[in-house]
Amino acid sequence: MDTFDGLYAGKDKFIKAMKDSRVGAFGVQAIILMTLIQLASLMKIEDKIFQVLPICLFWGRVSTLIYIDKFKYFNYKRKSFSHQKYWRGLKKESRLSFLILILLGAYNLIFSESYFLILKKILLLFIGFFCAWRIPILLGNKTGGVNGDTCGASIVLTETIMLFIYAIAL
Repeated sequence: MDTFDGLYAGKDKFIKAMKDSRVGAFGVQAIILMTLIQLASLMKIEDKIFQVLPICLFWGRVSTLIYIDKFKYFNYKRKSFSHQKYWRGLKKESRLSFLILILLGAYNLIFSESYFLILKKILLLFIGFFCAWRIPILLGNKTGGVNGDTCGASIVLTETIMLFIYAIAL
């Protein structure tokens, strides 16, 4: 919510709007819209929720790794320097994540009933990677950097878009 308040406040008031403890109108609108899209998507997915939800959560977390790797921290709180201090780079930070993705992908491909489902799952995999890559880049270009609030926004946006795409595809 803070990120959307900051984005709509403009470049010169971005940090000030994010620091403000009160929630602005754009933050409230953003959280209501995201919640409604997520709820509708989850209702549409129904019985496939245990297959879809881990994938969407995975891409949300990967988007944060990409975000932290591509942009410098802007900071109004001292806490976020620990992330920068212990950052080992995208390759090292994402190894385990992509190993899990490969195992999940292999499991899904092995137990697919048809070639159409296999192609559909591969396409959704590429869409997930595209969303996890583009959303933090777009958000980082708009905000000018990264902090905890913008990382959270990247996660929520990526997860919401992926849930929506899966709800349409399934």
